Amino acid sequence: MSLNSKQNVKCPQCGQMSEITVWNMITVRDSADLKQDLLHGKVNMFHCPSCSHTALMPTPMLYQDEDKRLLISFSPCSDPLLKAQLYDNVCKSSKESGELDKLEGYNLRFVTDYNELLEKILIFENGMSDKTIEVLKLMILSQDLEKSADRICRFGKCENDALEFMIYDVKENQTYTSNVPVETYRTIDESLRDSGVKPYSFGWEMVDASYATKILNGVNN
Repeated sequence: MSLNSKQNVKCPQCGQMSEITVWNMITVRDSADLKQDLLHGKVNMFHCPSCSHTALMPTPMLYQDEDKRLLISFSPCSDPLLKAQLYDNVCKSSKESGELDKLEGYNLRFVTDYNELLEKILIFENGMSDKTIEVLKLMILSQDLEKSADRICRFGKCENDALEFMIYDVKENQTYTSNVPVETYRTIDESLRDSGVKPYSFGWEMVDASYATKILNGVNN
């Protein structure tokens, strides 16, 4: 069941008070419209009716897609130390509550970035593995190592037998695209499965660039 609450929010820019609906949990099976709103960046985003200031609400949210066996815990955070602490808390509470026993066969993901949350949903919506996608993203960025540290790569869409990735260069303030044949994805995905990477989770996971680096170094789940 999708859950929400009403909050009175003061605009940090003009001071205007507004009441907004904040979603704490989205269950796709009974709230398909909410999924689309989320993918369009409309969920838990504050829009001031007075000055049009826009900001993400710092509200944790759980996203569940039972049909795709996907559960994402989203906690907005940009501090690495706090991120690690929040992740440990989620892992500990799930284990102690016995929740994991009810989620066998699920992919459990912990994310702290809003765009990463949307990317995960899109990846699974296209029937793909985010573990394979993260490896592909590393490969794309490695094509220009001198600039890779300043670039963020995100999966965009799958179309015409190709995967499209968006690459944002922070220093240049430019966005580029890179297309990868679907066959390349399949080859890498099969290779990862053969190496022991599982298509489901044993617990909560942070599947990101660091995770992909570990996989390429021979460490798998």
